[in-house]
Amino acid sequence: MAGNVSGAAGPISSLSKLQSLNGLFAIYKKQGPTSADVLNKFKDTLLREAGVQYPNSRKRKKQYLKLGHGGTLDSAASGVLVVGIGNGTKMLSTMLTGSKKYVAVGELGKATDTLDATGTVIMEKVFEHITRLDMEEKLKAFTGDIMQVPPLFSALKKDGQRLSVLLKKGHQVEAKPARPVTVHSLTLQEFKPPLFTLDIECGGGFYVRSLVDDLGKALSSCAHVKELVRTKQGQFTLQDHVLHEEQWTLQSVVGALQPCPEEDQRTDSPRSPKNAT
Repeated sequence: MAGNVSGAAGPISSLSKLQSLNGLFAIYKKQGPTSADVLNKFKDTLLREAGVQYPNSRKRKKQYLKLGHGGTLDSAASGVLVVGIGNGTKMLSTMLTGSKKYVAVGELGKATDTLDATGTVIMEKVFEHITRLDMEEKLKAFTGDIMQVPPLFSALKKDGQRLSVLLKKGHQVEAKPARPVTVHSLTLQEFKPPLFTLDIECGGGFYVRSLVDDLGKALSSCAHVKELVRTKQGQFTLQDHVLHEEQWTLQSVVGALQPCPEEDQRTDSPRSPKNAT
């Protein structure tokens, strides 16, 4: 069944306006759905407002609106999801390498296969010996330019498929080699064992889950991420810039849009948006 566009002047005008937008903005990703699910729901909402009706077909959506996101958030995480619209999708690569900020709540004494609370507990260790000073001292080793092994359950790919998907299908997956990442700042905000809260500012390719897992091991225990919120990505902050679901309207997008530089809008590059980890 083909998509339909309302014959009323208003919806058609709204669709034209929507299709003319080029730039970046941020939406709120809630805990639970994947980043791709959130982006598709956002796209559905805008196209319905513009009068487009269609079956649930991602291919048909692409005829009407070009969207991409600049960095996957885990399903269990929430916070800032940067979106590119039109030629703004070509700017998303800068979001992947740029600075990001997170608030993470970790839990000592339990390790999971996914390194977060969605996984199965695979190890339990005592943690009563760990003090706030111990943790603050160990955090110093995870600040600056460091090497980090990405989690097995991740959006990284092998033979074109995400590692997390391969694992869920029962395939054997080898860990990716350690790679260089940058941690600009890392502070312990709260310490109430077994829970602790970290404030993190990092560069691209960094995994908070790996940090918390490595930190637990460094403290002669184990740990996993209980809650994770991305509070900033690039110039977009959770407090000042994100559009929550009730604000997913054309008017709100226009008001929040950071437009492309003029030269980017003139470029008709075929590069596709990067939806990286």
